[in-house]
Amino acid sequence: MNEDEYDITYQEGNSVLESFLETVEGISDKTYQERVWVRGEGPEIDCYYETVNFFFDLGEGLFKNHKVYGISDDQYELLIKFRNKFDEFYRTQDYYDQEDLVNSDEWQQIIEMAKEVLKAFNYQKKL
Repeated sequence: MNEDEYDITYQEGNSVLESFLETVEGISDKTYQERVWVRGEGPEIDCYYETVNFFFDLGEGLFKNHKVYGISDDQYELLIKFRNKFDEFYRTQDYYDQEDLVNSDEWQQIIEMAKEVLKAFNYQKKL
């Protein structure tokens, strides 16, 4: 692999990780969810189901080969724990009303875990 290929891979990896963490940030922010998912106020266009798709689509490569993305073993273990809890929630909870979902006790646990993930990555929301 030449230096240019490494730079592109590194840049792409950072881009994927950043996009993934932006998705986790949305999961961690109940105020955002109430504004965008429940009330449909923009400028963002988003919903719970779109967030689920982004999370698993973007995370697929991260979960398979975390070292390529510069993710430490500790961060990876936390991500896997969060992924499993989020997947279990998605598969077992039938919330058709996003307001009920956002206000459920089970979802609050997901929000708190998402905050832990962001903290482990020292993630700061882009302004």
